[in-house]
Amino acid sequence: MATSLFSRSGSARALSHRDFTLLWLGTLVSNIGTWMESVALGVYVTQVTGQAAWTGGVAALTHLPSLVLAPLGGALADRFDRRTFMAVCVCVQALLAALLTVLAGTGNLSVPWVAAISLLNGAFSTLVIPCATALTVAVVPKEDLHNALSLDSAQFNLGRIIGPVLAALVLTKVGIAGALFVNTLSFLAVLLALAAMRGAAASAVPPKVEALWAGIMRGVHLAWTDPGIALALGSGALVGLLISPFVGLVPVFALKVLGGDATTTSMLLTAQGTGAVIAAFGSGALVARFGRRAFLETALLLVGLCSAAYWLSPTLPIALVTLFILGAVYLVAFTGLKTVCQARTPPELQARVSSLFLLLVNAGYILGVWGQGALSDRVGVRPITAGCALLFFGIVVGMRTLRSRGLAALGT
Repeated sequence: MATSLFSRSGSARALSHRDFTLLWLGTLVSNIGTWMESVALGVYVTQVTGQAAWTGGVAALTHLPSLVLAPLGGALADRFDRRTFMAVCVCVQALLAALLTVLAGTGNLSVPWVAAISLLNGAFSTLVIPCATALTVAVVPKEDLHNALSLDSAQFNLGRIIGPVLAALVLTKVGIAGALFVNTLSFLAVLLALAAMRGAAASAVPPKVEALWAGIMRGVHLAWTDPGIALALGSGALVGLLISPFVGLVPVFALKVLGGDATTTSMLLTAQGTGAVIAAFGSGALVARFGRRAFLETALLLVGLCSAAYWLSPTLPIALVTLFILGAVYLVAFTGLKTVCQARTPPELQARVSSLFLLLVNAGYILGVWGQGALSDRVGVRPITAGCALLFFGIVVGMRTLRSRGLAALGT
C-alpha cells in the first residue's frame, strides 16, 4: 500500500524503493542527532568566547578535512563495498560523539576539545557523504534521481527542524551532555539501515579497479572537461563562499545581533529547515512545468537576495520569515547543482564527482564562514554578511547579462 502510494506521488516517488527508504530514514535519525550537537556546540562556543570568529572557526573545522579527503573518499567509495565502508566511518563518528558526551558530562569540555573533535568528525563525514550519495544513485532509477536527491535534502532539513527543537528542550532540562548523548545514539539508526539493505547495486564493488591516484584524476578530468559539471561545481563553490556561512553563523545572529539565546537559535534553524522541507516536497511539480535549468537559474538569482534580506532583518519575526524563504531557495539551488553533476556522470565515477562537489562547496564554506565571522567582529555582522549575499547576486546577474548563454551548460 505504501509503495503504491509513493509511486503515485511525484513528490515522494523515490520512497517506493525499499533500500532508498531505509537509507533515508536511518540518515534522518542521525541528522536529528547531528543538529542537536551542532546547536549545543554552537551555543556553547558563542557563550564561552563571545566571538563570532570562534563560532565561525569551529564550524569551519568540521569542513576543513574535505579539502584533503574529499577526492580520496570518493575514490574509496567507488572502490570498496559501499555499505561496509560507510558503516566503518559511521562507527568512528559514534565514538567521537561518545567522547564529547563524556567530556561534557564530567565537566571537562572546552573549546579546544570541541575544535579537535569537530576536525576529526569532519574527516569521517567527508568520507561518508560521497559514499551515501553513490548509494542513493545506485538504488533508484535515473528518472527518480532528482526526486531522490531532493528527498535527501528534505531529510537533512527535517533534521534541522526537529534537531534544534529537541536541542533547545534538552539543553534547558538536562544540559549539553544530554544533547550530545542523543547524538551518540542516533548513529545506530544508520548502522541498522545499512544492515537491512539488500539491493545488489547498493554494495557491489565496481568491476574495474584502478590505482587510487589514477581513479581520482579520472574524476577530475571528467569534471574539468564536461561544461555542465564544471559550471555546477564552480557555482557550488561560490554558494559555499558567499551564501552558506549563514548556517554556521546562526548562533552569532541569534545571540549577538538579535540578543536571543539557545531557543532563538533553535527557532531560526527550524524556520530554515521548514522552508527547505516544503521546497523539497513541492519543487518536483515546478521542475516538471518550467524545466530543470530554468528552475535552477531562478533559484541561483533569488538565493543572494533572500540571504541579504535575512541578514538585514531588524526583528526576530522578520528574520524567521526571511530565513524560511531562504531555506527553500537554498535547497532548490543546491539540489539542482548536485543533480546536474550526478545526471551527467557515468555510474562508476559518481562518488568521485560527488566528492569534488563536496570539496569545492566546503572549501568555499570554510573560507566564507571563518572570514565572514572574523570580519563581522571588526565591521559588524550585517554589513559583511549582507554584502557577500549581494555580491553573489551580482555575479549571477553578470553571468546572465554578459553571456546570454552563460548558465546554459546547467541543462542536463
